[in-house]
Amino acid sequence: MIKRLSLASRLALLFAACTAVVSLLAGVLFNHASEAHFIELDQQQLDSQLVALRSTLQGVDSPQLFAQREAQLRAELNRQPELALRVTAQGQRWFDGAPGISLPEAPGLHSLQNAGTEYRVYNAPLVAGQPGSPQLTLMLDITHHQHFLQRMQHLIWLTVGLSALATALLGAWAARSGLRPLRRMGEVAASVSAHSLTQRLPQQHMPVELAELAQAFNAMLGRLDDAFQRLSAFSADIAHELRTPLSNLLTHTQVILTQPRPLEDYREALHSNLEELQWMAQLVNDMLYLAKADHGLLMPKREALVLGDEVEALIEFFALLAEDAHVSLVREGTAYTAGDRGMLRRALSNLLDNALRFTPAGGEVRVRMAETARGVTLTVENMGEGIPAALLPRLFDRFYRADPARREGSSEHAGLGLAITQSIVRAHGGRIYCESEAGWTRFVIELPKGD
Repeated sequence: MIKRLSLASRLALLFAACTAVVSLLAGVLFNHASEAHFIELDQQQLDSQLVALRSTLQGVDSPQLFAQREAQLRAELNRQPELALRVTAQGQRWFDGAPGISLPEAPGLHSLQNAGTEYRVYNAPLVAGQPGSPQLTLMLDITHHQHFLQRMQHLIWLTVGLSALATALLGAWAARSGLRPLRRMGEVAASVSAHSLTQRLPQQHMPVELAELAQAFNAMLGRLDDAFQRLSAFSADIAHELRTPLSNLLTHTQVILTQPRPLEDYREALHSNLEELQWMAQLVNDMLYLAKADHGLLMPKREALVLGDEVEALIEFFALLAEDAHVSLVREGTAYTAGDRGMLRRALSNLLDNALRFTPAGGEVRVRMAETARGVTLTVENMGEGIPAALLPRLFDRFYRADPARREGSSEHAGLGLAITQSIVRAHGGRIYCESEAGWTRFVIELPKGD
């Protein structure tokens, strides 16, 4: 199996490839520019030589006149050892400084290679614009130019290779240094366990590109830590809640069995045990309900509901309890939404039950409904002693009791009502929160509008 390259190695190879491509392009451009420059220089040199040769051969239009100027021509060519000349007229060669070499006859500048020697060939008439004028063919030896270009090409390839290698090494070092925060993230992630969720990445030394990732990573650890703490507390709370009724059942049963008793005593003991068992069964059912909510398994039905009618039915149900507690129940307004009738009634029942329990005699419990631009608002508020602001966020925690006077392990209320209410509201796409001020405590439910 081929080993996958690390990110640092990939970056180093990418840097090397980019450097090699840039160096190669720069070298090719420089090579073409140098070659064009040499061609221009050769053209200038041949033009100047052409002027000198035309001056030397001025007025020559026959072999006899050329023979008279040949010595002067050779003297001129001897001063330019890299230059050769061929003179032709009417198909005859009057002078050939490069015998045995086939030269192009077209006018203008040409390149030619012969026996390992590079030439620049330039064809021009002796007298410009005169038909039948002898043809001059100048051959300039440019082998030294080509050697220079070849050396430059070798230098380009060497530079490309060395620069790519140097960039790969420097890129590997730079990538490894730049990715050090990622390795730190990996170390922290590898060390995270149920007992080490308090570790955090230092954001102040992170690069800008990784600071946001580090912040998200720390936030994730914070959420995991919070969830684990809640889970641990939840397990402890379950054990705490079940310990008292189980202890009561065991103690009561052991006492009954210590000696023979009348049938009525056994019947009374069974009824007492039944109450504890019913409370435990309800607690288990509530816990299963919350577990389904945590896993998104609560699927409320969507039916059109008139919240005023639903609240009115609940007020009638709690009317006797409110009358015994000398508390008045008031409903204000109405609203329409789409939701599960049974689930919403359960949520409202929990809120009304809490409100009645904590409202003093002679107090009032109000249920208000209104439609807003964003949806439906339902408020359950009651008179009584306020709740400190620091405790409000915890009211919806499982097994949390805001009243410290409540007896531990009471089988009357387990502290799950508000948690279940919150799960129901969230399953309907809404939210619930609590406000407490000026002798009133209100729970506000915001639901989306019905279809």
